[in-house]
This record gives sequence, structure tokens and C-alpha cells, in this order.
Amino acid sequence: MLRYALIASLLSPSLALAQSSGTDLLSKTKSDDDRWSLGVAARIKDSPYAGEGTNVRPLPLVTYEGDRFFWRGLSGGVHLVKGDTFALDAVLSGRFDGFDIEDLGRRELLANGLDADLLEDRDDGLDAGLAASWRGRAGELKIEALADVTDASGGYELSLDYGYALHWGRTTIVPGAGVTWMSKDLADYYYGILDEEVARGVTAYRPGSAVVPEVSVGFSRPLGRKWRIVGSVKYEFLPNEISDSPLLEPDTSGAARLSIGFARSF
Repeated sequence: MLRYALIASLLSPSLALAQSSGTDLLSKTKSDDDRWSLGVAARIKDSPYAGEGTNVRPLPLVTYEGDRFFWRGLSGGVHLVKGDTFALDAVLSGRFDGFDIEDLGRRELLANGLDADLLEDRDDGLDAGLAASWRGRAGELKIEALADVTDASGGYELSLDYGYALHWGRTTIVPGAGVTWMSKDLADYYYGILDEEVARGVTAYRPGSAVVPEVSVGFSRPLGRKWRIVGSVKYEFLPNEISDSPLLEPDTSGAARLSIGFARSF
């Protein structure tokens, strides 16, 4: 059984289970000879977007841990360097920060001065980049640099995450903290007003680059010999440049997310 687990970016605005501590914790707490895990999960997100409310999304929970290749939920990659305490990976990861305008509240948007008919959807994306991690007795530290390769936003982000695994019997709890820096293009796309929307008469708003801190707790517990329950709770602290967006609920200071799933190892 591996001892350490990292709370990955559960709150970047891309909050999917594939990028949460639940998936990463699953891959790092199962037996070393079990390379595959298959299961289902759900992500419950208290959306900061105006009128969207609580968002529930079912997700596949699939992991594979090989000597060189790995797959965790909806992200994967290649180990470029893999040692006992240090790893450097090339990664490919889905970004699920997009939304459909019809899922937002027309009345809430109008109260913010926005006509929903003049707005456009925001697309999900696919990120690629590098991730470096160090683990030891003091826990695990991870640095990740990702860029949008689908040109949904054309932006990129840098993140720093720390997690420390605590063990109570067969249960593993991983409190963590992190911070993500979002580039101007990334933050403007998901939290600002697009140029084409401005051309239709919508008042311009562009938050520019932003720093988003977060705290999280991941957990994992075996259910029998092969089954396991995993999950995570995450809270992001939204800076003023994002919380002031007219796309968001007024006075929004953060966003919370819960992910939970069941999986079987093979």
C-alpha cells in the first residue's frame, strides 16, 4: 500500500473528479499489484454562476497505473521521470469549467445587467502540460503547468498543491491546500465578457489574470478486499477580480465541491 497521496486541483475552476483528490487518492492507496480500478462517481458543485445553483454530474472512475503510462479518471499521462521521492510527468487533462447559458438564470443575469440572449456558451477544453511532484515524510508537493490545446480559452495556468496523508486504521485522510494562477486569457474566457458579446452591446468585463487559493480534504477507505470508497471536499476562495464578474452571483466569495465514488481494483 502506498503511503502518500496528493490533493490535486479539486477547485481550480476546472473542478471534475478526474482532477480531484478522490481519483488520485484511489490510484495511490490500492495495492501495488492492482493496476486497474473501475467505478462510478458523482461531483456535486455549488456553482458560483448566476442562477445555476447546485450542479450534479456523474463521472466514470477509471484508473490505470503502469510503470510508464497512467490514467486517472479523465486525465492521464506519461512518467518522464519516476523515482521514490520525485516524479516528472507529461499530462493531458480535461477542463470542465464550461457552461451553457441556458443553465444559468435569466432573471439573475438580468439583475446583473446581462441579457442572456446576447451571451454565448463557454466550452470545456483539453489541457496539456507538465507536473512535478516530491513526496516524503512531510507529505507531497506538486507543481503543475497546463495550457489549453483546444483553443477554447487559449489560456494556461500554474498550480501548487500540498497534501499530507493521515491514517486511522484502514482509512486514509488527506488534508491539503493549494493555489492556482490563471492567465488573462483563461480567466477572461470563463469569468469575463467575450469580444463578440461586447459587439452585441454587453458591457465589457475582463478580470485579467487571477490567483485562486483552495483548501481540500480527500479520503479513501477499502470496502472488502477489492472495493474502495473515495471522495474529496474542496473549497476555492475567489479573488475580487473573479467574484465581481457579472456572470456570477453577487457577493460570491468562493465555490465548494464534493466528489464521491466507488471503485473496484483489478
